[in-house]
Amino acid sequence: MDAGYTSAFDKITLIEVFTQLANRKRLIAIVTGIAMLTGLILCLVQANVYTASARIMTPQQTPSTANMMMSQLLGGASGGLSVGALGGLSLKNPNDIYIGLLESRPVADAIIQKFNLYMLYHARDMTAARNALESSTKIVTDENGFISISVTDINKKLAADIANDYTEELRNLMKSFAVTEASQRRLFYEDQMKQSKEALVAAEFAFEQVQQKKGLVQPAEQAKSMIDSLAALRAKVAVQEVELQAERSYSTEQNPNVQLAERELSALQAEVSSLEQNSHSKGFSDLGMEDVPTAGLEYLRAEHELTYQQALYDLLIKQYDAARLDEAKDAAIIQMVEPAITPDHKSAPKRALIMMLFTITGFIGGCFLVLMLWGRDILYADPDSARRLQDLKDALMG
Repeated sequence: MDAGYTSAFDKITLIEVFTQLANRKRLIAIVTGIAMLTGLILCLVQANVYTASARIMTPQQTPSTANMMMSQLLGGASGGLSVGALGGLSLKNPNDIYIGLLESRPVADAIIQKFNLYMLYHARDMTAARNALESSTKIVTDENGFISISVTDINKKLAADIANDYTEELRNLMKSFAVTEASQRRLFYEDQMKQSKEALVAAEFAFEQVQQKKGLVQPAEQAKSMIDSLAALRAKVAVQEVELQAERSYSTEQNPNVQLAERELSALQAEVSSLEQNSHSKGFSDLGMEDVPTAGLEYLRAEHELTYQQALYDLLIKQYDAARLDEAKDAAIIQMVEPAITPDHKSAPKRALIMMLFTITGFIGGCFLVLMLWGRDILYADPDSARRLQDLKDALMG
């Protein structure tokens, strides 16, 4: 850039800038008026939209009946610690799970079909209808911990009805699968009960076969007592292993409850090992059998297996019933806190704000246009700058 070009703009003062703006105030007014007219047309074209909001409460974290029952069955202070830990521990934010369910495709499809949104949104397919519903819906966790569902539509009553229906569709969706930890425990124990039932039936059949083959055998009372004690203890170990698997199914190894369950399982296994050593047994099935007549050995083994399987099955039934109670309790407290009502005032468009923005934009644009025109005059007034601009124009045109 040469000296002539630089000096042409170096002589400009702030007073000259305001003078130019004042001289061309008519042009600024015209540009501002056009912008205001555009904003006014936009305000008139846009229809009023209304937003209706509903709030729901998700299940709260409480000590489960299953864990309290487990502590009673196993005994000891460690079980109480497990219950206390569950009361203050949350593996996930429950609201995140339920927000994900509310935003899921099954819920959206059910709402679209129920309110015929496919036609109201003039959607070309279901994907477009889902996108339209998603863009008009906002689901968040508010400051009080509730889930807020806000729906915006030109029909104020429809907006309120859709917001309220989200809760109903959520309840319908939850009936089809397990969402809460209690539901997961219930499904887990249900599967374990089936396996334990099969093992119990097999043990009963084996015991019946031994009775038919050997006849009724009356073993020594001390050996029988030892067998019953070991069977009960082994049943506790099995239940504790099942409880640990249940904890691992919805938490990680770093979870305090998992670590506590592992310690409890190790303690029970150590007690089993100690009892076996004290009785000089070579194996689980031969515990305390040295003084038992040979004729009753097979009978005692079958009786021991039956006692063990029966004790395990009884404990699993209690855990399963407790999980069902927890599941029913969690499902019952999913409720509407604040139903959506028909809004009295529109949420958009904010016409005053639109007019203000267009007016400010038009005024700034008019001032910028005046300064550009003035800058062009300055450049063309300088011969050297005019020559350079002409060269640039010729280069672009050529």
